[in-house]
Amino acid sequence: MDWLTDLDAAWAWVALGLALAAFEMVVPGVYLIWLAVAALITGALAFVFDVGLPLQVVEFVFLSLIAVYTARRMVTDKPIESSDPMLNNRMARLVGQTGTVAVPIEHGEGRVNQGDSQWPARGPELPAGARVRIIGFDGGTLVVEPLTLLADEGTVPPAQA
Repeated sequence: MDWLTDLDAAWAWVALGLALAAFEMVVPGVYLIWLAVAALITGALAFVFDVGLPLQVVEFVFLSLIAVYTARRMVTDKPIESSDPMLNNRMARLVGQTGTVAVPIEHGEGRVNQGDSQWPARGPELPAGARVRIIGFDGGTLVVEPLTLLADEGTVPPAQA
């Protein structure tokens, strides 16, 4: 165990920082990277200034708090904007789309075909085969309304997004 007493604290902090950064890649969550940054800075400070282990631990704790608070504030002030904010919300993507009643909507409940899927639906009483527009969703149930034809053109109105 002589190697443990000969271990330089600065290199231990750098190793801890690299291990935390590697673990962040394995278990993503954008949290461990800030602890890794704090550990690397603590290692650099321990290399430059020869201070004891208790002060290094205090430095690490304070640097961790500063890094996490700064990152959290940065993310809440300037959130990452997506080109498709509904990408992972399939129900929200269906709003405005049209479908066909698969199982008649009776007593406010039935099933609707939309694309290659069949969804539970709520809406006014409609027979099977009726065309509907999806106007919302409640949990895993689509909220639909009948799709009426334009009297003068005989066409279906475009979906409203």
